[in-house]
Amino acid sequence: MPVTIHIPTIMRSLTNGAATVDAQGSNLADVIDDLERDWPGVKQRLVKDDALVKFINLYVNDQDVRFHSGLQTPINEGDEVIILPAVAGGQINYICKPLTKA
Repeated sequence: MPVTIHIPTIMRSLTNGAATVDAQGSNLADVIDDLERDWPGVKQRLVKDDALVKFINLYVNDQDVRFHSGLQTPINEGDEVIILPAVAGGQINYICKPLTKA
């Protein structure tokens, strides 16, 4: 049962630049294993110690798998899986006036 996987820009070097790839499996873990067979290195970006990596979010049909069944989330033919790296950080620049004596 093929599903479409949306690959984020930061991971496209693993898929020869492809923004989407197809994979198969009955659950998300199976789909990731299938991805790994075709695109080595993908799994280590998504899974560590049989759990999802903390700063990568995975969605099946717009549903965050962390709030469902995680790697055991069922996959059906025609589903779409979105890999979305978490975005954090940055710097706030403050503009301050120098203190002056009155």
